[in-house]
Amino acid sequence: MDSIIIFLSAAVVAGTPLLFATLGEILTEKVGNLNLGVEGMMLMGAVVGFAVGLKTSSPIFAIFSAAIAGACGALIYAFLTVSLRANQVVSGLTLTIFGTGFSSLLGKATNLIGQKTPENVKGFFEVVPIPVLSKIPFAGTVFFKHDPFVYLGYVLAIGLGVYLYNTNKGLNIRAVGENPACADAASININLYKYVNILIGGGLCGLGGAYLSLVYIPAWQENVTAGRGWIAVALVIFAAWNPYKAILGSYLFGGLGIVAFRFEVLTAYVSQYLIDMLPYLVTIFVLVVVSMKKNKKIQRPWD
Repeated sequence: MDSIIIFLSAAVVAGTPLLFATLGEILTEKVGNLNLGVEGMMLMGAVVGFAVGLKTSSPIFAIFSAAIAGACGALIYAFLTVSLRANQVVSGLTLTIFGTGFSSLLGKATNLIGQKTPENVKGFFEVVPIPVLSKIPFAGTVFFKHDPFVYLGYVLAIGLGVYLYNTNKGLNIRAVGENPACADAASININLYKYVNILIGGGLCGLGGAYLSLVYIPAWQENVTAGRGWIAVALVIFAAWNPYKAILGSYLFGGLGIVAFRFEVLTAYVSQYLIDMLPYLVTIFVLVVVSMKKNKKIQRPWD
């Protein structure tokens, strides 16, 4: 039982960057835009957040800078797709390529490779058990003995759910994504809603990248996201565009990504490479199943 609790707790940590990225993409797609540049925005947030944290030793500046970097990537995408009406798929793929190159260039130009997160920043993200809740058997250790970034993920997921389903702004967002003609007839500023929410979504993706470079690893290495942005895109479909379901999906895929590290005995019976492929194989499986299943609850917001 102790091994299971430790594994589930680690899965929550591993799934946190996926949760941020998934929430960001859910918000983007809710306003009717498919942004395949999640990987690029995560990398931009990761490198800028780490560079600022290294130079200033300020965790607040590092987090803020990472969110701004992700939002800047999203701004490029928003300008192309909202203002210039460019193809969303091509623009998103271009953003991924741009973000990958940007992170590699900045990492080499500022000599980040091999650098570790400063102690001041690392100390800010130490484990902080939540009083009372952390004492709950099983769930307390799994969910309430983590660093502040993990708790921020809980808050943002719940907050986004309330924002989308329980506020007038959320209703307007869904109207813009599902039926822009009706939204325009209701005097909703479609372009404003798209820009604002696409940028917020990009900022969330940037935070997901920053968690990887500042907390999870914590050091800078090229391609630090290792394809997690693509998993996040699939997780949006897996969660049926629901922020609450995104919590479960992110931690599930986070757990799949650390199976080999937590259960090394498996490598004696199964190839290490096959175990490392698990999250990506499951991602493909989810996409195939969803594409074959005709269910209104898992349709894209703009269908």
